[in-house]
Order: sequence, then structure tokens, then C-alpha cells
Amino acid sequence: MEQKKIVGFVALGEVNTPIEKLQEKHDQALKAISYPDYDVIDGGLVIDDPAYETADAAIARLQARLFDVLVLCVCGWIPTHAVIRVTDEFRHLPMLLWGLCGWREDGKIVTTAEQAGTTAIRPTMQEMGYNFKYVYNMIDQPMPMEEIRSFITAASAAKKLRRMRIGTMGYRDMLLYGTQFEGFSMRRDIGLEVETYEMLEMVQALESVDEAEIEKEMDYIRANWKMDKECDESIARKGVRYALAIGKKIEERGWDAVTLNDVDGMKKLCGFPPAMIFMVLAHRYNIPTTPENDVMGNATQLIAKMLTGQISHYMEYYEFFPKSVLIGVPDYVPEAVIDGDVHMLPTAFGLLSTSLLNVSKVKTGRVTCVRLLFTEGKYKMHIYTGEAKTPQPWNEYGWAPPAPQLPSLEVVLDTPVEEFAQKVGCQHVIVTYGDNRPVFEDFAKILGIEVI
Repeated sequence: MEQKKIVGFVALGEVNTPIEKLQEKHDQALKAISYPDYDVIDGGLVIDDPAYETADAAIARLQARLFDVLVLCVCGWIPTHAVIRVTDEFRHLPMLLWGLCGWREDGKIVTTAEQAGTTAIRPTMQEMGYNFKYVYNMIDQPMPMEEIRSFITAASAAKKLRRMRIGTMGYRDMLLYGTQFEGFSMRRDIGLEVETYEMLEMVQALESVDEAEIEKEMDYIRANWKMDKECDESIARKGVRYALAIGKKIEERGWDAVTLNDVDGMKKLCGFPPAMIFMVLAHRYNIPTTPENDVMGNATQLIAKMLTGQISHYMEYYEFFPKSVLIGVPDYVPEAVIDGDVHMLPTAFGLLSTSLLNVSKVKTGRVTCVRLLFTEGKYKMHIYTGEAKTPQPWNEYGWAPPAPQLPSLEVVLDTPVEEFAQKVGCQHVIVTYGDNRPVFEDFAKILGIEVI
């Protein structure tokens, strides 16, 4: 079950404004953000009373619980010092400055001067170095709930990531540069712990895998995967055994995402391409997976999962066109992003005589593609959007004939391809469905990550 987002809430107004109206506005705003997936801690109504009694009472209520983000709901004009009395107790947390608005009555606008309050508070919070976002209501317009939800989701994700771990079997597959990570900054700036384990641990665990659990996964495969040509069942069984051996480590260490040494590991040393291993891991443990020790890609997937709720998939760049890019994978995609049935094909590539390849169609539609980068000594995030469609027929050279059409998408970019190409930071990109740019940008702002 998904953990609730824990939200601190406090309403703000001036001592001379009728308390009944401020309380009414407090109640309306509190109701608006009381979503089922939120646990809202109400600090109550703060006014600028000389002894700071309402501010200190709000602080006491809020300090009784740990929360992810503080919502400062401005119900009317309030001198800034009373606000800072509250906020400085929580300066380590992301904050949302939310200005309510006036209303129409008897043919005229009536206001409690909310934006007089927010326009005084916003630059003060900026000068104080707070990590915050500013939103406001407008008369006759819907409340900015999408913006509010986006920021709260990002703040909650940033906090939860600090308790998460990635497992990587081996390190730096094929001696790649772009898949490496910097351990101190990953833990300090992103919050993720990365744990390395050896292939030997997986091999040692193979004999202790429960045969009944293997058969349970095989039953699932028989019922849900379609083999496009006859396949020796021992190949699938071997893949399941490898996956469950790795699964022992996932359960032991509580990993939230995992990446494997692919070309120089599973293929070279074990003679077994790990495509179906990744599929079983994603299905059984509901975690993001990437090949080739792509720790940075795995971290991006985990961020995407926290922000969108999706098991997002990695893809690689194959070709650029005037308005679009061809992205695909030489091995697998998780079942969550497959359009229709799961299609598997026994085939061979290069020196590998046995390979069970995922050749399923991939869901199309609006996509947001993202990649976390560590470059020039700091974290950056490459984000772009586009419309993903089924690509024209193509194949990667080297597969045994007839060459399979790999899982792939042609993404028509919202930005010029030339501009995109000069910003791309790795051969791997993480694909999410929908227009998720706002929540990624909120997350990046909270953690001080530059968006490119």
C-alpha cells in the first residue's frame, strides 16, 4: 500500500480581519487539500497577535508530527513577522505559499487582501533562503490544485527517497562512463543509498531457490506470455531461477530498484541474456530495473516511480530524424508498459546462441522523458516531452534472421531535435507516460537540481 503524503498546514490572517471569515477560509482550504492520499496536520489559524500566541500554538501542533511539506495558506493580509515566527521553525522543509482570493458579493469584489499578504511574504521567504513554491487563487477561476498537488508529491518523494536503496550487481558494465555514479553526492544530494553485490552471491543462491516458487512463476509465464516460436522451457526456467536468486538479495536488503551487469556479466560469464530476469523481477517485486549497471538510470526510474506512480522503462537512442527520435531496447520492457500481449521470441544475437527476447509492442501516447545526470560536479535533469507513436519497421543489425522488431517508440519532440541533441546526457533515457514535466521540475527545484 502506498504511504500517505504527510502535509503540515497553517492558515494565516490579520488580527483585525473578522475571525469568523478567516476561520471560514481556513476550513475551505483545508477541505480542498484533504485528499485521500494525504495525512494533513492542521496547525490552525495564525494571526499577528502581539504575544505570538496563535503562532506558537501552531508550532506546537505541527511539531507533534513529522511531515513532508508545510502549506502556508494566506487567508488575508498579515504582517510578515508573524509568518516568519512559524516558518523558521521548519526552515529545513519545502514550503508551499498559497494565497487565497476574494469573492463577489452584491455585484462587487470583496477581498481580505490575500495577495497583499503573499506579495509581502514571497520575497521575504526568498531572502530567508527557504525552499518554497508560490501559488495563488483568482476570483472566478478554479483553485490551482494541480500545481499544489505537484509540489506536495515532489516534496514527499524527496523525503521518502532518503530512505531508499538501489542494488547493483557489479559495477560499470562495458566500462561505460555515463552509467557511473558518485557515491557521496548521491547520498547527500539525492538521498539514495547504492549497494553493490557480486555475481558470486547470485550464483551461490541458485541452489537454494525454492522449486515451488520457480513453478509458481512458470505458471504465470505460461498463462501470460506468448512465445512467438517454440521455446525450450528450460531456458525460461533458468531465467526464473536467476531472478529468484537475485530476489533473495532484494528481500534481504530491502532494495527499491535494481540494476545488473549485463554484457560483461550475465551474457559473458553466465551465457544468459538477462531480459526475462528483469521482467520477472519487475513483475514479482514491483521495482524498477535497468541493465548495464546503469545506476543513474535506475535512480531516475525510482524518482519517476515516486513522482508518477509508474514503473517507468528505460530505452536507448537508435536514430534521430528531423522532428523525432527512435528509441528502443535490445532486450525487454516491463509488462506495465506493453500494449497488448507479452510476446517473447527465442532468438540469437552475435555470439549468444540462446536468448529469450521481449518483442512486445509498447504503449504510445503523450510521454515525458527524463534522465538524471551528474556533470560538472553537480546534478542536472534532462527533461523533454513529446508524442510517442509506433515506429516504422526497423531492426538492429546482428540478430539471427528474420531479425526481430525490438520494443520501441518514435517520439515526436515538442522541442527541435537539434536543441535536444545538444543537451542529451546519456544513451539511456527513462520514459514516463503523460505530461509529467511540472512534477519533475518541482522535484528538481526542491533538491536544487538544474533542469536542462
